[in-house]
Amino acid sequence: MIRIRRSAERGHFDHGWLDTRHTFSFADYHDPKFMGFRTLRVINEDRVEAGRGFGTHPHRDMEILTFVLDGEVAHKDSMGNGSTIRPGDVQRMSAGTGVTHSEFNPSSANPLHLMQIWILPERGGLAPSYEQKSFPDPLRRDQLRLIASRDARDGSVTIHQNVDLYASALSEGREIEHALAPGRAAWLQLSGGAVEVNGEKLVAGDGAAIEGESSIRIRSTDDETELLLFDLA
Repeated sequence: MIRIRRSAERGHFDHGWLDTRHTFSFADYHDPKFMGFRTLRVINEDRVEAGRGFGTHPHRDMEILTFVLDGEVAHKDSMGNGSTIRPGDVQRMSAGTGVTHSEFNPSSANPLHLMQIWILPERGGLAPSYEQKSFPDPLRRDQLRLIASRDARDGSVTIHQNVDLYASALSEGREIEHALAPGRAAWLQLSGGAVEVNGEKLVAGDGAAIEGESSIRIRSTDDETELLLFDLA
């Protein structure tokens, strides 16, 4: 079964400096039908103006992943980390017992486009930690590239939950397939282009909950296709 979450149905707020769309309930957006999917709690697609960003703010007991689509993020946190996150980079911050951080678009001219993801951890009270790795286009081109997992296999970042997160950049006409183990489900989030997923058509911004399927067949119908695929227990 595939349940589609259309881009236009997402929560949308335009704050001038920030244009944000929420796949699931978040902050002032509440939809009881979309409180998350299994342990996947937040998928926000943010566009941030040049020179603007999120000032220092706290988090706890959440696995937070940032994936940059265009532009750069300047990150600083209370663990002493300071980094720049660029397209194809994935940053994992385990908030655990508590952490504060800030995120800014350091450019004086270029906007920032990113996906921010929250996953519920396997348990509360973890020690805060940080990790960042790069998965540029050639590593994601026309394949599903594992970028985050519980066991850090294949060079992925570690997340403290039974979730595998894949990223892909698909050329038009290319098809990929992903097998789902019994009892597992998937969430597909399309950040660019267009695809057919087991016969269902999705365009940029659309998401899809996939349950009760043994495999997921994804065919790109656009040369600008970018997607994230979550394999969830």
